[in-house]
Amino acid sequence: MNKVARTLLSLGLLLSVVSASTSLENAKPDEVQSGADDPKAAFLMSISMICVSEIGDKTFLIAALMAMRHERLLVFSASTASLVIMTVLGGVIGRTFTTLIPKTLTTFLAGILFLIFGYKLILEGLEMPRNAGIEDELAEVEDELAVQDINHSLHAAEDGSSKEVVTKYVSNNKINDMIIKFMRISTKFVSPTWVQIFIMVFLGEFGDRSQISTIAMASGSNFVYVMVGASIGHALCSALAVIGGKLLATKISMRTVTLGGAFSFFVFGFVYIYEAFHS
Repeated sequence: MNKVARTLLSLGLLLSVVSASTSLENAKPDEVQSGADDPKAAFLMSISMICVSEIGDKTFLIAALMAMRHERLLVFSASTASLVIMTVLGGVIGRTFTTLIPKTLTTFLAGILFLIFGYKLILEGLEMPRNAGIEDELAEVEDELAVQDINHSLHAAEDGSSKEVVTKYVSNNKINDMIIKFMRISTKFVSPTWVQIFIMVFLGEFGDRSQISTIAMASGSNFVYVMVGASIGHALCSALAVIGGKLLATKISMRTVTLGGAFSFFVFGFVYIYEAFHS
């Protein structure tokens, strides 16, 4: 695997171990804030969780490909804004759980969820060839962008104008109409390209593993620090994607990235379960 990709993955794994070590060192029975609830540990764990989850992910590839077509700063701002909003939504949802369910239980369930993610990633990683890349995911994103370009060309040819194109973002017509209305309103304030990237990243992140993990971490940790750390993690990944994401993506070994992500999720899972029984 490319040296840069290997270095980035190593840094992500190292950050996972460091954050876990910080968490366990701070876990003292007579303190109110301890373990995964320690602000510093929650902050570091959320950054590392995003980094190991997002590299090579669909939203990463969207930003990488769009940066080849448009100004990098525009792509970075749209991608980061979309991911930060999704992070805040996840943090709020996670925080809501703590008002309905005892925190010890939410922390324990978050740990179990991380272990399940880790187990699934291990199975996926072991089934992958050693030289497996992300060509399929990259081709899928490129096809989506190509379809939008074709739709735009057809509409422009039919109408003989630059009339706004109605693109099929989701299969549900009502939701798709809501997205189109949002785009029409938004384009009055920002460029259509910015809105398009924002929507594509938002839909790509919705229900993603990293979003579910953010919800879990926010329900079992200091949710403000989780949201800040996750937002910084997304910003770092978006910056990496727009600077040289496609080149990096073609050099990444998905087997190594997947197994590395599994290791990180196992670390998070054990930390949260430890916290649930020692808080």
